[in-house]
Amino acid sequence: MPRQSIKLKWLFMASLLNNAGAAMLWPLTTIYVHEYLNKSMTVAGLVIFFSSMGMMFGNYLGGWLFDNWKPYAAAVITVTVATLGNVLMIFFHGWPMFPILLAVICFADGSGLTVINSYGSAVTGHTARYVYNMLYMALNVGVVVGTLLVGTLLDLGIEIVFIVASVCYGAYLLITVLHFNVDVRPKATVKNQQAAAVKSPRHNVHIVYAYCLCLVTVYLSYALWESVMSVHITDMHIPFFAYSLLWTINGAVIVLGQPLVTRLADYLSVKRQIIIGIAIFAISFPLLIWVHSFAMFVVDFVILTIGEMVGIPSVPAYIDVLTVAEETGKYQGMPNVAMSIGRALGPVYGGWVVDQAGYNFLFVSVFVMMLVTWLYAIMVSRRSVKVIK
Repeated sequence: MPRQSIKLKWLFMASLLNNAGAAMLWPLTTIYVHEYLNKSMTVAGLVIFFSSMGMMFGNYLGGWLFDNWKPYAAAVITVTVATLGNVLMIFFHGWPMFPILLAVICFADGSGLTVINSYGSAVTGHTARYVYNMLYMALNVGVVVGTLLVGTLLDLGIEIVFIVASVCYGAYLLITVLHFNVDVRPKATVKNQQAAAVKSPRHNVHIVYAYCLCLVTVYLSYALWESVMSVHITDMHIPFFAYSLLWTINGAVIVLGQPLVTRLADYLSVKRQIIIGIAIFAISFPLLIWVHSFAMFVVDFVILTIGEMVGIPSVPAYIDVLTVAEETGKYQGMPNVAMSIGRALGPVYGGWVVDQAGYNFLFVSVFVMMLVTWLYAIMVSRRSVKVIK
């Protein structure tokens, strides 16, 4: 029989394990396709692009399944698919099975991520803002663990990496099966299934779209750090190890700083926190024009990280305030779709602009994109309609 609520610790652990397993795959994708499978950098970029698109479609499907089907069954099926994909990758990681299985895993992960965020609305005893901040911290702890593991295990063999990733996903599946059987369907929906569908206020939906558009530009910019920035940094004769160390610093700052960020709820509205965070994030990009040493890269990346952890985790909480419970899955999936679109476009856009106009133009152009969408989001969200949960 379904329980009435889910404990935050199980959502936290599910998100941590999911992201630890995933973070063992995405850092090695480019180097594995290029150096192990002997494919061109263009092909490696296309593998990342199609994986990101798979995640985007998974985000949408996860939201639809949560709202229109059985949330528990949706969670179990998507996590099972991701786990099986990882297990198969242990035995079949040549060409073209590696990119095919990676796309399947990303599709399932995208759906699972949306379902986890949607389950956040079923946590009792905490504010939505606190819940989503904790889920964001779980994501980043998972990324730190996963990236450290893949860096250590890759020398032991690619099969070892896939085995450990499969263990993470297996534990994630176990938690899902044992603890996600929760009644998360709104009471009004259960009692009035034949009634007209409850819809979120139209203006509030416009606000959601505006902030998701802003997230597309934010994650397009963020994806540059995962792609072209590694080349930019090594071109300055800074070792690749130093570049990978930036991600460890990123995760450490988020893990240590997140408890402080949760205290901002006493002083800032959730909307204002998002606006300030994205502004800090965006300003880190034009500053890159004057960055020429590893120490300066660390300072710039810390600025970016502060903006990221202040603004990004609050977006799901803000969407939860703006939309009705009957559409939780649909609208909690939208920021994940926006992030996936940005991550898919970022490496392609970054590579093209660097070839045509250089890095400085790239840094300024993404700043302008973020500035325009940031201003648009502020204008649209000047007023909103109160939603009664």
